[in-house]
Amino acid sequence: MKSTAPVAAKINLALVVGEPRADGRHEVVTVLQRVDICDRMELEPAPSLQVDGFREDTLVRAALTALADAAGRPAAWRVRLRKRIPVAAGLGGGSADAATALTLANATLPEPLDEKRLHELATSLGADVPFFLTPGPKLAEGTGERLSRLELPQDYWVLVALPRRTRKEGTGAVYRRFDELGGAVGFTERKAALIDALAACRRPRDFAAFPPNDLALAADGSAPLVTELRARGAFRADVTGSGPAVYGLFHRREHAVAAARRLRLRARVWVAAPVW
Repeated sequence: MKSTAPVAAKINLALVVGEPRADGRHEVVTVLQRVDICDRMELEPAPSLQVDGFREDTLVRAALTALADAAGRPAAWRVRLRKRIPVAAGLGGGSADAATALTLANATLPEPLDEKRLHELATSLGADVPFFLTPGPKLAEGTGERLSRLELPQDYWVLVALPRRTRKEGTGAVYRRFDELGGAVGFTERKAALIDALAACRRPRDFAAFPPNDLALAADGSAPLVTELRARGAFRADVTGSGPAVYGLFHRREHAVAAARRLRLRARVWVAAPVW
């Protein structure tokens, strides 16, 4: 039986980063929110593992191979993926695809893995993958594996802008630059400030009190767009993830659309809504 699902991107409404841990991964505290920039996935049982539609895929294939190994069965699914989420932009497209593939394929197993085991598999694949297994905005801690559900305002519009002529060096390179800049200093204080801001968050404009993304400085090339989004009326603007995409939050859709028109020569733009 064929299963079909939309695969929504995410933005980081805040991202606080600490020192590298013993395993080399950084401690993070981040607020994750889906937005309706979506891939589309179809999955069905097949004689062998096949992923069509996105030649550069590695995460979906890795997710399904790991699921098959955990279930003690062959990796026997065919996936058709229609990509709309820009690749390597900080929007979590690969992680979202992997989590959706895990969810759809797990449902086809005679004995599906339980939620705990599926979460463990997702954690082994990447920091953002566990977030995409279940709906709703969340606070992610640790390396992204410790998740707490959040009740956040959803009545605003999101302008996502991906600078043209900017190529992401890779998440690892951004984190290395963050370390070189001494970015982890004050982590405990910034984490506390974010937790306090979350506790006081009732309306969209309260997002403005969230601390800025700690990786923004290391994600070179995005800062000018953040500044312009604020100048054009965004009540919050920041880099998402490790960039290079940025977002601006607007109370009214027409204001987001007007700002998008001004940015089109310098960036690919999307006007989106938060989704659960």
